[in-house]
Amino acid sequence: MITDYFTLAFKNLKHRGIRSWLTLLGIFIGIAAVISLISLSSGLKAAVISQFGVSNMEVITIQAGGISGVGPPGTGVTEPLIKGDAEAIEKLSNIEISFGRIISSGKVEFNNRINFVYLTSVPLGNNRKSVYEIIDLEIEQGRILREGDINKVILGYNFYKDKEKFGKTISLGDKMLIQDKRFEVVGIAEKRGSFILDNAIVMNEDSMRDLLNYGDKIDIILAKVKNKDLMERAKEDIEKLMRQRREVKKGQENFEVSTPDAILKTANQILGGVQAFIVIIASISIIVGAIGVANTMTTSVLERKKEIGIMKSVGAKNSQIFFQFFVESGLLGLIGGFIGILFGLIIGYIGVIIINTFLGSEITLNLNLFLILGTLAGSFIIGSTSGIIPAMNAAKQNPVEALRG
Repeated sequence: MITDYFTLAFKNLKHRGIRSWLTLLGIFIGIAAVISLISLSSGLKAAVISQFGVSNMEVITIQAGGISGVGPPGTGVTEPLIKGDAEAIEKLSNIEISFGRIISSGKVEFNNRINFVYLTSVPLGNNRKSVYEIIDLEIEQGRILREGDINKVILGYNFYKDKEKFGKTISLGDKMLIQDKRFEVVGIAEKRGSFILDNAIVMNEDSMRDLLNYGDKIDIILAKVKNKDLMERAKEDIEKLMRQRREVKKGQENFEVSTPDAILKTANQILGGVQAFIVIIASISIIVGAIGVANTMTTSVLERKKEIGIMKSVGAKNSQIFFQFFVESGLLGLIGGFIGILFGLIIGYIGVIIINTFLGSEITLNLNLFLILGTLAGSFIIGSTSGIIPAMNAAKQNPVEALRG
């Protein structure tokens, strides 16, 4: 019996005019927005978080505030950090190791092409192995930088993969000019999925200081705590120490101390806001679609009064008339939901390609079967609920008056 309702409803919908099918747009747009958003959300979150370079959850980041220009973290500030700050932080009881890094943009020439890229340093000292672990620098080809390497560099993964930047792939042993000084490529870093890190050139700190005439300045300090449970206490200790060293009062800090949890929370808040906005827009579209379905079914009842009269004259019950229109409106919602899911997945797939291309990440589309089935069920419920009143009106039709109409 139920299959008969669906068969008849599908036949009726096939003969509907374009007006009826346009009512699906609201549901289609809303479902497509929700599906594409949710399909992308987990991968998008991972891609955005990777741009912060958060890989070690026990590392605190310190950088100067009062930014006066646009550039890499810690650059263009009114009062930069110095090497002594990193040394003082390392002496705190909760800190295992602390070191500064230089991050700057520089002119790079290779294959007669010039580009401006990020340059970053690896600090010198006995803790070099720990430094590589903290900054999560793994080598795809070649070797890491050694103490005493002069005019040698490691390239981010995209230099090796991307031929567009310099017209051809850069390989181990190649020479390039950085700030008009010749450097040799001794290593290619593994892919990090970060737009900055995968496009950066890494060199020893002494080479970079000489190259850029950096003096005693550093752009960012990384401090690894002895235990993750000490993170908040270590953060407070660093803030207290830096206020003393920079002679500022609490609330007037010209520096920033960030924990991985805070960075992740910020990223999640941004993405959560975007998701909430899209869900609101999608909800409005679905409501508009539901109103459209109700309007279409109401019009359909008026247009099919004779059909209703004939059905009743041959013995159709009110409940049968009701269920016929109820199923038709539900089928309208179901079709809108199906098309919305299809387009949502297509949009999500295209979005993955764009994000991976732009950020250099490797996120994948998250296909949730329960979400898809739930959305289909929900779209049917939305459509059928919207058709309850028109279906009730159809069931109440007087057969004699309906045949006259």
